[in-house]
Amino acid sequence: MRRMTPPELGVGIGWRPEIAGFVAALPGLRFTEVIAESVDADHPDPQLLALRERGVTVVPHGVRLSLGGAEPVRPERVALLADRAQLLEAPLVSEHIAFVRAGGLEAGHLLPVPRNRAALDVLADNIRRTTDALPVPLAVEPIAALFDWPDAEYDEAGFLTELLDRTDALLLLDVANVYANARNRGEDPLDLIERLPLERIAYCHVAGGDDREGVYHDTHSHPVPPEVFGLVRELCARHRPPGLMIERDGAYPSAAELRGELDALADAAGLPRVT
Repeated sequence: MRRMTPPELGVGIGWRPEIAGFVAALPGLRFTEVIAESVDADHPDPQLLALRERGVTVVPHGVRLSLGGAEPVRPERVALLADRAQLLEAPLVSEHIAFVRAGGLEAGHLLPVPRNRAALDVLADNIRRTTDALPVPLAVEPIAALFDWPDAEYDEAGFLTELLDRTDALLLLDVANVYANARNRGEDPLDLIERLPLERIAYCHVAGGDDREGVYHDTHSHPVPPEVFGLVRELCARHRPPGLMIERDGAYPSAAELRGELDALADAAGLPRVT
């Protein structure tokens, strides 16, 4: 089985049309991420291509593969991810450890998979099918889940570790998801970080959320809380990931606030600022 070394990426921010001008103006930017399904292969956004031509790594991030679904991944969706990787000259692509369809119905949302042996077998098979059809490595991201399926046979660390052991996938670790899940489960987020194979991390997401009636929601539309930056520091003290990036989707703040979050992320990780 191949064991892939993630490329060095540094500090980045997710590319969205609403903040494309801000992203393009960052002088020290080395990588960004774009939702793969949002890229029109026939008419890609010129600002996105300009980043690629400037030498900024652009990582396609899929949302529709349904790696955790009982049905095999659809070849046309894997082909789309492969095509966007080639179009953007990406060194890797990423997707979620989740399912988005079942029985022919599309959920329109990332749903958590049960942490049992059957689900692990399905995930491993779908990841192998996907990586066999991709021209670049695949990183998989555990999601923020507002509920857990009953009768779990693994805790999250054990489930993810065995999944990575059984595949050649890399890990996209969302530090905000680690915080959200631990807070909602009443657990210590460092327990997960300390038990994962951190050397398999390709890059990390960092994002904000909101507490509603005692439940923490990973919104991507609120400021990154200090606790998440604290987790970034703890993670980097153990193993600094090759890349870390801010995710923002909606309620976009001022350029000054975005620069402040990027600087805070770089400082927490001990990496050069991009602003």
